[in-house]
Amino acid sequence: MNNIENKGTIKPVKTRRLSPFRVLVALALLGYIGYQIFNQFQAWDNSKDILKVDPWFASYVDVTATPQFDFEQLGNTAGKNVVLSFIVASSDDSCTPTWGNAYTLNEADEALDLNRRIARLRQLGGDVAVSFGGLLNNELSLNCLDQDKLVLAYESVINKYGIEMIDLDLEGESLSNQEAVTRLAKAISFIQSKMRQRDGALGVWLTLPVIPQGLTEEGTRAIAIMLKEGVDLAGVNIMVMNYGDSKNTYESLVLATKSAMQETHRQLGILYVQDGTSLSSESLWGKIGITPMIGQNDLRDEVFNISDAVVLNEYAAGIGVMRVSMWSANRDVQCGDNYVNLSVVSDSCSGVKQNRFEFLETLSRSFTGTLSSNAAIKTEDDGVKPESIVDDPSSSPYQIWNDNSVYLEGTKVVWRRNVYQAKWWTQGDLPDNPVLQSWQTPWHLIGPVLEGEKPLKLPTLPKGTYPSWDGLVQYDEGDRVMFRDVPYQAKWWTQGDSPAAASADPTSSPWAQLTYKEIEEVIEEFGKK
Repeated sequence: MNNIENKGTIKPVKTRRLSPFRVLVALALLGYIGYQIFNQFQAWDNSKDILKVDPWFASYVDVTATPQFDFEQLGNTAGKNVVLSFIVASSDDSCTPTWGNAYTLNEADEALDLNRRIARLRQLGGDVAVSFGGLLNNELSLNCLDQDKLVLAYESVINKYGIEMIDLDLEGESLSNQEAVTRLAKAISFIQSKMRQRDGALGVWLTLPVIPQGLTEEGTRAIAIMLKEGVDLAGVNIMVMNYGDSKNTYESLVLATKSAMQETHRQLGILYVQDGTSLSSESLWGKIGITPMIGQNDLRDEVFNISDAVVLNEYAAGIGVMRVSMWSANRDVQCGDNYVNLSVVSDSCSGVKQNRFEFLETLSRSFTGTLSSNAAIKTEDDGVKPESIVDDPSSSPYQIWNDNSVYLEGTKVVWRRNVYQAKWWTQGDLPDNPVLQSWQTPWHLIGPVLEGEKPLKLPTLPKGTYPSWDGLVQYDEGDRVMFRDVPYQAKWWTQGDSPAAASADPTSSPWAQLTYKEIEEVIEEFGKK
């Protein structure tokens, strides 16, 4: 109905006046609704602040090393935070925590003035975490078999130094002994749960050895045990150092470290899925830390220079790593003239040319967060499932993986927004097959597809480089031909066998397609002529 009569006149519309009381009620109601909406947005904003924290840097400090290192002076530097190391079991009493099996907690106050120096560092704006374990002595859980006493041992350290972050450095038997790792996981899970019930926080970092191929089987098993026993890991810190024979001779330390980081990221994602939690790639990087050994490593041929620190810092910051540490602040100074053999590792100098604290200043760039904010984070399922990630050919630098295609060694593909490279001939093997050890898959994860990337033009050989394949011609082993603009090489004597069969049945075909690397070498050689 409307208010227009047949005569074309308009009826006046009757209105009702609102009483002052009703106006006040309406305003109050609107105010209440606005307040609730504001609270919801405020809560959402606060939750974002809690979940997204700034990445942090902290140098390891060997508390018992001689000469004594005055870590409190780091409060005046860019890298104010330190990880004091190492708390280990006493050789006299297996459930008594000590600093390096040299000082009990009370003895460290008397002999090293440790508590006072921690207080001074905090006055200057720094903070401390404490590392348990290390390589040279026994982690508490290895010797202390009484679960209740083990809990008390860890709590005595946490309470004495008022720390919110601990570092569990598992190496040697402390890592390989599954019973010890399980005791440790149960103790830490209990303490962490108890602290959160009291509105406290305990961040737990698991520090593990790594090789360019990723975490060892002992390392992945330790993480699985921690997750199974309910430990909420703040992250996994990998010791990117002393690679030995696991590193190819042509690889630099930085290149090997990048590979170790990518493989650890892959493995950690699988371990969380196996535990029932799905984390996005970004969240997984936020659970990874790296610790290089500055200067001369324990192995003579491995040296980590300032230039390496610059590259590694930029790479770690770019991909969203949460933590960077270094071994150690004690060594962040150039050796004196009286230290002749620089290839022998020193506890008090780096063995390379540098300014004092130059590694600290370089590695701490962009890593300005606090230990307490990281400790407060709780691990939550992102809801991101790998199968929901769809690749876009227009923004993929390489071909998208297909289960029917054959991929030769060196071939790069894109799968679920990551770039993989074939380590050997493969067909039908998922690039992200959830296997923990790198030797179980023919694919090597290089890294994510970057924003703004476009399809790369594959290298092609100039016309006339090789003759076109002819079914009437006899070919010997090593002969090369072109077939449909693709170069092939004969694996043995052949005549009449088309290279087309190489993709469908590469094993029995006498032809093998040249790899990208071989094509690039031919192009380079062709250009020299």
